[in-house]
Amino acid sequence: MTIFQKIIDGDIPADKLYEDDDILAFRDIQPVAPIHILVIPKKPIVSVATATDDDQQLLGKLMLVAAKVAADQGLAEDGYRLVTNIGQQGGQSVFHLHVHILGGRQLQWPPG
Repeated sequence: MTIFQKIIDGDIPADKLYEDDDILAFRDIQPVAPIHILVIPKKPIVSVATATDDDQQLLGKLMLVAAKVAADQGLAEDGYRLVTNIGQQGGQSVFHLHVHILGGRQLQWPPG
């Protein structure tokens, strides 16, 4: 069981910013930007690489919720970055799909 599943189940507290039956968004406890939020599906999908055709609607909703949360945090005007890491070499440390919302400062490119 991942730490994100424990947050979904309520076993670990989180600073929640959005929640519905399918999606949860909360502040990252180790932020790398002034605003760093994680948006996760409640369904345990490891990454977009393991998602199936049956997950298409959920993945679309995940992105739309990320945009809504970013706008709610005041990031829409100046911009922000959405990131999902896939696998160990991609920097994935929790093997439950999550989208990082990063903003509140000028972000650099390339990122890593």
